[in-house]
Amino acid sequence: MTDVVVIGGGPAGSACSTLLAQQGVSVELFEREKFPRFHIGESLIPETYWVLKRLNMLPKMQRSHFVKKYSVQFVNASGKLSAPFYFWDNKPHECSQTWQVVRSEFDQMMLENAREHGVTVHEGIRVVDVLFDDGPSTSLRAGRAVGVTIQEPGGARRDVHAKVVVDASGQAGLIQNRLRLRVWDPVLNKGAIWTYWEGAYRDTGRDEGATMVLQTANRNGWFWYIPQHDNIVSVGVVAPFDYLFKNRGSYEDTYREEVERCTAVRDRVASARRVTGYFATKDYSYRATQVAGDGWVMIGDAWGFLDPLYSSGVLLALRSGEMAADAIVEGLAKGDMSAAQLGKWGPLFNEGVDRMRRLVCEYYDGFSFGNFVRHYPDLQGTVTDLLIGDLFNTRVDKVWKPMESLYPPGKTPIPSWNAGTPQDAAPQKSNELVLPDGRKP
Repeated sequence: MTDVVVIGGGPAGSACSTLLAQQGVSVELFEREKFPRFHIGESLIPETYWVLKRLNMLPKMQRSHFVKKYSVQFVNASGKLSAPFYFWDNKPHECSQTWQVVRSEFDQMMLENAREHGVTVHEGIRVVDVLFDDGPSTSLRAGRAVGVTIQEPGGARRDVHAKVVVDASGQAGLIQNRLRLRVWDPVLNKGAIWTYWEGAYRDTGRDEGATMVLQTANRNGWFWYIPQHDNIVSVGVVAPFDYLFKNRGSYEDTYREEVERCTAVRDRVASARRVTGYFATKDYSYRATQVAGDGWVMIGDAWGFLDPLYSSGVLLALRSGEMAADAIVEGLAKGDMSAAQLGKWGPLFNEGVDRMRRLVCEYYDGFSFGNFVRHYPDLQGTVTDLLIGDLFNTRVDKVWKPMESLYPPGKTPIPSWNAGTPQDAAPQKSNELVLPDGRKP
């Protein structure tokens, strides 16, 4: 018996387990892979600072070789650059400098940090099921979670009992899939193809580490351009799933075609050398209908996945891990491991994700940052607040009405995430990651 079992050692799992251990909670974390391992999601946004500070990760990040990031900049389909959104100009605080990370290195740092704080970390151990007090977890109405069944490298299985089970299993979504809680987003059905370049163009000064978001020539997608250490730049294209993967050639052919059509990207990689093969994800945004049940809670991608346009993934992982940890500590102190207690943070978190989701959907629907700021210069700071991840307060909601005032005639409202398709009604949908042979960051 342990107080808490955490399934998964990514940022959500390591953050949650570290914060629990800091409060004297006994935690066993089970990670199916051996770190370091490849993961996509390389650009942090400033609001990660506050969770990293609680985790005692800031000194490690400050000593790291990760590229410092001070801004984000947008390029439209005709190649016109927006003014950079400098985080410091909007919020002159240490938190306004963040990092471009290599996830294999960052995630390992986070997991080692959990160990240093007293978390018992098991790598190469797969959690095959969650134990409920009323039987197998295939039931749509499961009872209270009481532990997990793990499988060790030799194939032997054993049960580990706990007062609380935290599912941070990523897009595998162990509990979400067992209890059929997933809802596929009604509009955000995208895919991505990317590779890594050595010697690609880099800006200088405080622009050197900027994330660039470059609209594709046909305006139906975008490129990310993320400078990393060791003179590497991550460059990927995101577009609707059907457009990117149906009736197209190989990943390489499709990627090259999209780069050729986007002059701003083509020029930046013209003198660079590609150093990896081509990676691909076939991603559908999704969310669970609840964050917790009796004795269990879901965090990070195990709870939901949002289109990566504004690099919000690690922030949402860290914040959900933080919020869940605080609810668990309070619940253990009160002897209350109910769904209401463990999931009390869910409504606030959903509201924050809704704000980021709306900004994502507005971009795909034609929203122009440059045009908005020209019409409403007094709201540039509020838009920047959203871009840095300041999502969990109502103050930023003052941007929506002015944004709507610029809608073209006949524009339809963006449907809510829960207007999407339950997973049982779309069995063909699944998120898929395709890795090339050879070098991986």
